[in-house]
Amino acid sequence: MTVFSPIKTSLAEMGLADQALKSERFRELRMAQWSELEELLNRMDKRGIRSLDTQEILNLPKLYRGALSALSVARATSLDQNVIAYLESLCTRAYYRLYGTQSGLGKRIMSFLNQDWPLAAQRLWKDTAIAALLILISTIAAYLLVQSHPDWFYSFVDAGLAGDRTPAASTEALRNTLYTRPEDKTGLGIFASYLFSNNSRVAIFAFALGFAFGLPTIFFMLSTGFMLGGFIGLFASRDLGYEVGGWLIIHGSTEIFAIILAGGAGLHIGRAIAFPGSLSRTQSAALAGRTSGLLMVGVILMLLCAGLLEGYARQIITGDFLRYSLGIGLFILWMIYLYIPRRPKGLTAR
Repeated sequence: MTVFSPIKTSLAEMGLADQALKSERFRELRMAQWSELEELLNRMDKRGIRSLDTQEILNLPKLYRGALSALSVARATSLDQNVIAYLESLCTRAYYRLYGTQSGLGKRIMSFLNQDWPLAAQRLWKDTAIAALLILISTIAAYLLVQSHPDWFYSFVDAGLAGDRTPAASTEALRNTLYTRPEDKTGLGIFASYLFSNNSRVAIFAFALGFAFGLPTIFFMLSTGFMLGGFIGLFASRDLGYEVGGWLIIHGSTEIFAIILAGGAGLHIGRAIAFPGSLSRTQSAALAGRTSGLLMVGVILMLLCAGLLEGYARQIITGDFLRYSLGIGLFILWMIYLYIPRRPKGLTAR
């Protein structure tokens, strides 16, 4: 049976009261500085740094150091947890205002478009070239096989994706699928949305599968090329090669390029894991993932453009010359935009 001593209980209560008194006194002596710092931070959150005058800007680091010192004392002396939590929040806000980036959302977006995305593409050019080579080789192989024997088409192209475009269709029916303009234009928006969602998943898989030493990404690039080559081979066997080229290039120059970039990002991570060098595999993958992740954000933007082109432009523009002109022009613009030399600004890559 435990016996509580009235004397010990009284001493404990006195200790708690003394601790509370110290905490209250500590807060009273410094609350004016904390409130001033908080008021300056609130004003900066609402109206930016320009809302402060010169003296207030000079006082800001001093007030931050005072709050940081108070937090250190509060932790060391085990003061009221509410005081510690308040100071931690205040110091965190002040730190990011003083030492964090001050650029707004618009500037960050422009920085990504002008620097981060193109530089990421340039740093991964070797991996991107490998992904492009894999698609090119498999496209040529599938094209030649379908040309020699049309039944190979079913091995390369998914039946759901092919639709009525199969070796069983007549030449006239295949031609009509390339030029028939849909009656209901409002359905194009739904179609474009579906294509964007589907192609985004495809690119993300190509990127995400790179963690397995890049092997699944290699398989994905090959299967993409087989599908493309089988599709072109079928139409070319009916003397519709030029026509199907225009049908594909109007959106494919953007879409396939985006998938190649996603494959390059996946191969980059796979290479970093397979050959980490002096780093651990986790560290190497994390470092490679920073640049690959930046590239993938740009890939999603490209796929959005491709979805709009496939859902709208390809259905509306039926002239072969216009289709080729738009597709080739877009490819040249993408190449210039992504690979024109730029001065790096702190992007770390592996």
